[in-house]
Amino acid sequence: MRITQMLVRSGLTVAAAAALPLTLTAGEAAAVNTVINVTTSGTTVQVTTTDCATRANGSMGNASLLSSGQANFAQGRQVTLSGTSGSQSAAWSSVTTGTYTVIVVCADGRTAGTQSVTVSPVSSPTISATATATRTATPTATASPSRGVMGGIGGATKDYGAVTYAAGGVLVTVGVGAAVWALRRRAKPHRL
Repeated sequence: MRITQMLVRSGLTVAAAAALPLTLTAGEAAAVNTVINVTTSGTTVQVTTTDCATRANGSMGNASLLSSGQANFAQGRQVTLSGTSGSQSAAWSSVTTGTYTVIVVCADGRTAGTQSVTVSPVSSPTISATATATRTATPTATASPSRGVMGGIGGATKDYGAVTYAAGGVLVTVGVGAAVWALRRRAKPHRL
C-alpha cells in the first residue's frame, strides 16, 4: 500500500516536471516580439519593421508615438504603416524635444514591438564675422523601455534561442530523474 502511494506521488511529480518546459516555451511563443527599428533625423521620428507583412482591410497596421505622460497605444500620435511585404514604415514630423515610446501594432492585432527614442534639440545656425558655421546635435535612439520592463507573459526584452531552451529542458530532465531516484531510494530503505 505504501509503495503504491509513493509511486502515485512520484508519478504526479514526474508529470508536473515534464510539463514545465512545455509551459515555459509556450509562454515565450506568446511573448511580444521586438522587431522594430526607430531612428530620428532632426524633428522627424521614423520606425521600420518587417514583422507586419500581412494586410487586413488594406492596411498593414499602425504605429503610435507616445510622449512621457501617455500610457497606451490609443493616446499617442497614430500613423498608418506603409510599404511592401518586405518592409513597413511610419514617420512623424515636427516632433518636439523629449523622450518618446514608439509602439507598432500589425493589422492582425499583434504588437510588432515597443522602443524608446530620444529626440534631441537641433541648434540654430551661428554666424560669425569670418565664416558661417552650423552646429547640430546628433539625435540618438535607445532600445530600453522608458518605464522599465514591459509586463505580460515573459516580461523580458531579450529573446533566447532554441539552444538555451534545449539546455533548460535537459536540466529539468536531469532534476526530475534525480527526484525520482531519490524517492525510489526513500521508498525502499533496505536498498543502498
